[in-house]
Amino acid sequence: MKVTVAATQFACSIDRAANLATAERLIRDAAARGANIVLIQELFETPYFCKDHSAAYFDEALPVEANPAVQRCKVLARELNVVLPVSFYERAGNAFYNSVAMIDADGTLMGIYRKAHIPESPGYHEKFYFSPGDTGFKVWRTRFGTIGVGICWDQWFPESARVMALLGAEILFYPTAIGAEPQDASIDSRDHWQRAMQGHAAANVMPLIASNRIGTERGERWTVTYYGSSFITDQTGAILGQADRDGEAILTATFDLVAMRKYREAWGVFRDRRPELYGPLLTLDGHTR
Repeated sequence: MKVTVAATQFACSIDRAANLATAERLIRDAAARGANIVLIQELFETPYFCKDHSAAYFDEALPVEANPAVQRCKVLARELNVVLPVSFYERAGNAFYNSVAMIDADGTLMGIYRKAHIPESPGYHEKFYFSPGDTGFKVWRTRFGTIGVGICWDQWFPESARVMALLGAEILFYPTAIGAEPQDASIDSRDHWQRAMQGHAAANVMPLIASNRIGTERGERWTVTYYGSSFITDQTGAILGQADRDGEAILTATFDLVAMRKYREAWGVFRDRRPELYGPLLTLDGHTR
């Protein structure tokens, strides 16, 4: 079975309707290029509001059934026959999550993944807005293969990718919002960011797709320029396509899932695992008691 995936990137404005229109345009363009699964960046309905601490932004969160991006993408998925992982700010009762709604190619909402790893640093104050996800890592048996989706900071943790691979993922996806470290202009994490995910692809022997935002967004204290550079790797971690730092983009690549499964099985990285030795991974300090 051959599957074509797409990574996209664009700049977000304060106009929610305009951001949704841009996302729809890119999804339609990617589908016209043959994409079966299209990835849009993290929290694309608005600017990345986590630059500041402001309780006003809690009003942006909505239950999944009321979120306009999710509802619009259900219609798009069915019309275009594409799978859409949709990042959104979720309200669930009195809890708030950074979530992905997985929409299959017939428009069915398959379920939700809530971001597990929540960062807290200058310009990325997510712990103020989001509770740690309670869904656990998930994979989705879509019309176009079994896929795993992590969200931004999740992509720095090899455990996230490995769990999704063990659950049966064939391709890994990461919607992202990352750029400058506003407290120190000398830091450029772009290459480190990419290499971390290339390692996940190589270690789990499966392709990986990352979609990042672009543009400069000004907050009350911090200003962040997002470095785009969305990319797609093959199953060895080699980058097949990469967007630039500041331009709107659509990238596509086609993979043979059967051929990749045979390659992964022959490589032996899952055969030779020793989970009985991995106890320290279940602790914070590495010491089992």
